[in-house]
Amino acid sequence: MQHHLSTGLLGLNAWRAALRTVRAWGRIFYLGAASGVLLLSPSSYGRTGRQLLLRQVYADTVPILLGFTVLAALICLVITRIVVVTAASYGLSRYALEMVIRVLVLELIPLTAALFVAMRCSIPNGTALALLRENGHLQALQRAGRDPLREEVLPRVLSSIYASLTLAALSCAVATVTAYLAVYGFNTAGLPIFTRLFGQVFTPPVTVLFVLKTFFFSLAIALIPMASGLYEQTAQRAGQPGQELSGLARMFAVLLVIEMASLMGNYY
Repeated sequence: MQHHLSTGLLGLNAWRAALRTVRAWGRIFYLGAASGVLLLSPSSYGRTGRQLLLRQVYADTVPILLGFTVLAALICLVITRIVVVTAASYGLSRYALEMVIRVLVLELIPLTAALFVAMRCSIPNGTALALLRENGHLQALQRAGRDPLREEVLPRVLSSIYASLTLAALSCAVATVTAYLAVYGFNTAGLPIFTRLFGQVFTPPVTVLFVLKTFFFSLAIALIPMASGLYEQTAQRAGQPGQELSGLARMFAVLLVIEMASLMGNYY
């Protein structure tokens, strides 16, 4: 009897967990669709809407721009030096620069930019959104005839996407310049070789995959924390310890899936 009760309880818990997972992903897709509709709607870009969007984009992008650029330059310089010296010790110097471009610019930098924006902007924004929901601010906006999605959610989603794309583009440019300077120094003698090698790495299919990967990274780190903050209950109210970490787990899982799909598309 006790065995049957335990089996039934496990099955019920598994069913509830599956329902929570499906509900969470449904909310993420709904928020993405709603945000896309609002982004395409001209009414989102009135005077008040523009001010909200620009203020949030500025607050989430400009303060982290310089720090991340310096950090990316230091990381790229160190990794480039390690790869070049290691390749030279094995007699593989001609492959060192291509490896640096593939590892840094193509794979590491977009993921690093997305994670940096997630930790610095989108996760705190999701937490702030949850606090606004808990203290009744979003409900008050709705009762006043205003749209909480347009006023509180859309600026945070757009700013996270913009910050991720901006940091990825800027850091890729910094990584390219840093790799060139680490190998050839402050002269233009290596520009023809470097340009040809860069073109050999960034073929049209690879470039398309790179752009898509960076874009989907930005969508993942923008939407998933916002959906968690907007819809999920706190651990105390939901009765589920570690409930706050479920959104982070989903975000990291999506980033991993996107990266794996990109690797398969580039190398298989």
